[in-house]
Amino acid sequence: MITKDMLISDMLQQGNVEEIAQVLFGIGMHCLGCAMASGETIEQAAAVHNVDVDELVAKLNEAAAK
Repeated sequence: MITKDMLISDMLQQGNVEEIAQVLFGIGMHCLGCAMASGETIEQAAAVHNVDVDELVAKLNEAAAK
């Protein structure tokens, strides 16, 4: 299960990486390969990108389950 306090790099190991990536790319978050992915939480990334973290986490969990 993906949570808002999870590191981006750890989130990618929670399920369908392609679907997770599509959710992130769809909101302009291209942090999968950047250096911040290993040290930034989903909540921190959402704040930087002005995205509601709870909605993002819900979408990411849905994508991970596909």
